[in-house]
Amino acid sequence: MKKILLITGPAGDAQGWGDINVTQSIKKAIDDSGKNAQIAFVTNMDEFYSSLEKNTFDIAWSALYHISGKSETIGMGEGDEKWVADILDDKGIPYIGPDAKTMKNLIHKTSTHKILKSKGISVPYHYQLGTCDALPDIVYPAFVKPSYESRSVGISDESVVNSPEELKKRIDYIVNTFDQPALVEEYLPGDEYTVLMLGNGAHQVFLPGKVVVDPSMFGKYPILRTDLRGVGVTKIKPVSQEKEELIELCRQAMEALNCLDHVRADMRFDANGKMKIIEVNGIPGLKPVKSWSPQIFSLNYPSSDGPMEDYRKLIDHIVTSALARYNID
Repeated sequence: MKKILLITGPAGDAQGWGDINVTQSIKKAIDDSGKNAQIAFVTNMDEFYSSLEKNTFDIAWSALYHISGKSETIGMGEGDEKWVADILDDKGIPYIGPDAKTMKNLIHKTSTHKILKSKGISVPYHYQLGTCDALPDIVYPAFVKPSYESRSVGISDESVVNSPEELKKRIDYIVNTFDQPALVEEYLPGDEYTVLMLGNGAHQVFLPGKVVVDPSMFGKYPILRTDLRGVGVTKIKPVSQEKEELIELCRQAMEALNCLDHVRADMRFDANGKMKIIEVNGIPGLKPVKSWSPQIFSLNYPSSDGPMEDYRKLIDHIVTSALARYNID
């Protein structure tokens, strides 16, 4: 029986697939698929190293990019401290998900944009700015968000700015609130889409969906504020006309960034109708039913036994593909 070590902690919700309840749901799905999962809840590096020593397992799967006691934000970690995937690589431990270099590039949104742009893949214009940096000469409106966060953290109607004065104020807010530079991007007013990449090689599939929110839930702008995420308000609907374009854009991005196992790309149309990638998520949410990955999987592989059976199959697809990648029979 294959054994999987699920690594999480106080930062599991901010950084990765969800809180301890989500981790327990993943464990159940793995156990119900004929494998065995153990949970290591770690709050510091000593506990993390101890969990690797005391548990016996075939592959690890972490909800954490880096070990942190913070439950609300991600950031880039402390100084030169190694990330989870760095340590697993050092120890020769198989794990689910991209390597540390890729994970860092995905969290550092400016790095994501630069890599994709260098490969000719469409992204918004972008500037990483601190409080003392000169403001760029840009076309307004612009969109301002934290550089190293996910789940729409730091995003509200005030994220859309229409003048240098508003831009400066928002940059100051991001830096002072989140202790990180602001990412200033082109504001994309069009519909939002997402594409889920599951598996590798023969197990790989690309599953697109359209992100839909009841318009009455929006404020001044049709943007996914932080209070709209993780509460079941956003729904994923099927796509038709844009399907092949979305899949190809995601495929190119995943190859450029060296993504593995379970990664999601989010996209929007700009004012001229051009699709652009706004973010690539290295540890997508896995809250049963409500998170986007389970919703997308159910759209494409619905079971007569209901969404929790879909969820079991989703988790098993991710785990089985990763085991095959390491030739773990």
